[in-house]
Amino acid sequence: MEPLAKIFGSPARLKTVRLFVFNQDSAFTLADIRERTKLSSVVARREINELLAAGLLRKKGMRTSARYQVNPRFEHLAALDAFIRETTGIRPQNIIRALKGAGTLRLVALSGLFTGILESQIDLLVVGDHLEERTLARAVHSLEAELGREIRYAFFATADFRYRLGVYDRLLRDVFDYPHRLLVDKIGL
Repeated sequence: MEPLAKIFGSPARLKTVRLFVFNQDSAFTLADIRERTKLSSVVARREINELLAAGLLRKKGMRTSARYQVNPRFEHLAALDAFIRETTGIRPQNIIRALKGAGTLRLVALSGLFTGILESQIDLLVVGDHLEERTLARAVHSLEAELGREIRYAFFATADFRYRLGVYDRLLRDVFDYPHRLLVDKIGL
């Protein structure tokens, strides 16, 4: 169990807090929360009730149409926000492990939210051979559940990537002209 999960009581609580802290302007239904955190209905409902009791969340609506959102008047919201943003990250080996099942990886580059540049068009660039789109999407969704934020990603076959790199594709320039981190580089950038 990760140290923050021990402090917050459980990995489920940490996932739920991250979801709300990183999306303070959004309101979520219980189904949205279950989908984005990959928690069961029972666990998600328990965590929401605990966060409501603590005052971090507020509820809008009744029963099935109920939506939950961060309570902007929560007295420790600024400190909690700073703490969660500073301590949240995914280990590079976990990213690679999650993506490996999608195909043969040739290049994995992190930019955007992984490097602190939030204006970037993408956060994750994956290049490989025989990449399966559904498997890659599932891997990214599992990373999103851990991170508590949506990950903007793009993937290319190796030949397509080389072509785009040769014609100075704007999306690739957005990654490689700004701070980025290469986790896998079998292409030789």
